[in-house]
Amino acid sequence: MPKPGSVESLPGKERPPRVIRIEPSPGTVIALLLLLAGLWVLNRMLPVVLVLIAALIIVGTISPAVQWLEGRRVHRGLAIAIVFSALLALTVVFITLTIPALITQATHLLEQEPALRARLANRLAESHLTLPLADLLRTVQSGDLLKVAVSNAIGFSTRVVAVFAYIISSVFLALYIMIDRDRLRGGLFSVVPRSHHIRLSRVMLNLETIVGGYIRGQVITSAFMAAFVFILLRACGVSGALAISMFAGVADVLPYAGGLLSVGAAATASISRGPVIIILVLALMLAYEEFESRVIVPRVYGQELRLPSSVILFSLLAGGVLMGIPGALLALPVAAAVLMLVGELRVELPGQQEQTEDMEIKERDDRGEEEYERRAEGMPAEQAAAIAIEISADRSKEERNPPAKPEAPATQGKPN
Repeated sequence: MPKPGSVESLPGKERPPRVIRIEPSPGTVIALLLLLAGLWVLNRMLPVVLVLIAALIIVGTISPAVQWLEGRRVHRGLAIAIVFSALLALTVVFITLTIPALITQATHLLEQEPALRARLANRLAESHLTLPLADLLRTVQSGDLLKVAVSNAIGFSTRVVAVFAYIISSVFLALYIMIDRDRLRGGLFSVVPRSHHIRLSRVMLNLETIVGGYIRGQVITSAFMAAFVFILLRACGVSGALAISMFAGVADVLPYAGGLLSVGAAATASISRGPVIIILVLALMLAYEEFESRVIVPRVYGQELRLPSSVILFSLLAGGVLMGIPGALLALPVAAAVLMLVGELRVELPGQQEQTEDMEIKERDDRGEEEYERRAEGMPAEQAAAIAIEISADRSKEERNPPAKPEAPATQGKPN
């Protein structure tokens, strides 16, 4: 109740407005300014960041092969040279098998373009609905199409050169990271407190596992796409099925744009077989693209990256909207890495209760830290990092293959 004589008790008087003042501390203002500056720098250096991420993905992809060779008593430098040489040889073979065949297909289509355009115009002229489109095709000249194609190719060539330069930079950066692995890893461990070295090593191993799973998923989906295109084009009697299928398999790596490239290449290659084959190839390719995006991708990446199907579809959509094709390419490994970091850093989500399994994980972490402190005492950062990686790798093997629990002895009943 308002007291007598107060402002609230006076008739006809309104309560004065309440003023809310927000006075952030100097530390909060500085942190906000640093965050905005960091986001601005990240936006300006986005190509450099993408090159670094691509290099780390290459490192995570070839590291298992290098480790396998090292396990066969091959020197690390020689193992790196063998793996990179094999990748270079596969790239040369792919270019040799696909690029000349695609150029031949394009040249053949350009030679047959007037006849194909006239045939299509005659078919469109048979219906009153498509008659204006037929007249438009008859008025278009081959030289006009060639000029448009050349102008678009010149504008697109600069972007292709830039992307190629970024790819080469990523490859060389990955090579340098592989060669200087111990030094770089030692430098990273030297700036992190020793009490967090075991957890850091587990994060690094899990990131390598995520990259390997992502690459395996890419290989599986690309192989399915290449096999489907090859079988479809061979069944329809389309020439150059091998080159088109290999191109479609590699293009399938690109989200969104890869599907358009695969469908366009297969439909274009089937033009010489007539409109029925074109429609059949186009319909089956579109159906397979839908089947791949709805069924194959969630199942394959869900198994390799341990992600729910809903998270996979949402990550692809969010990555594509935010950053286009690069964002869609990095969406799945980033989502898997975020979930892994939430688990490894023991981030408590809202409403989450501590379980018995979490307590056991913490106990294993404590034992690992104690073992690491005992074995790495007085050692330089490079050797300490190697010990931390070894302890984390042994623990990962134990978690994947837990020892069998001894069976309880059978109880014998008392004789009556």
